[in-house]
Amino acid sequence: MKAGLVLIIIISAVLILATTACAREDTTTHSAIAVMKDAKGNSVGLATFTEEASGPVYINVDVRGLKPGLHGIHIHNKGKCIGPSFTSAGEHYNPLGKEHGLKNPKGPHAGDLPNLKVGEDGTGHMSVTTERVTLSPGPTTLLTASGTSLVIHADPDDQMTNPAGKSGARIACGIIEKK
Repeated sequence: MKAGLVLIIIISAVLILATTACAREDTTTHSAIAVMKDAKGNSVGLATFTEEASGPVYINVDVRGLKPGLHGIHIHNKGKCIGPSFTSAGEHYNPLGKEHGLKNPKGPHAGDLPNLKVGEDGTGHMSVTTERVTLSPGPTTLLTASGTSLVIHADPDDQMTNPAGKSGARIACGIIEKK
């Protein structure tokens, strides 16, 4: 009888420890959005950002009313989008001090993204995953005290040239805000 009671106590302790360990696992989903606006303040689309349990950040961008072709698109280091030039968004988000471009051996900036393709009808969609930024707290979080923004440029990004890949004027901007 004593051995059976000891076995029950041991099994109970193991189950309690296992339950406690599972409860501690971070299953928090972090999310943010950026309403994209053109130089006149018109809404041209939406970007969503999602990070689950300290995983990569998933970025989905849907836009309309833009010139067909490839456009540089970057996360910038200030949460301000004052048109028409959007220089208020600051430089590319680069908390780790890298150089610009996904193809740059000394890069990329944390905020560098692949080019956004806009079709002949003026609509574009991009889905990308990045491990260079987070929505959870940490050194590369997009949810900083000064904020961050997503900026679309007029021209394609060459993914090599500092500081912005020769991607031209800023034509749309959205402040990245916690959802």
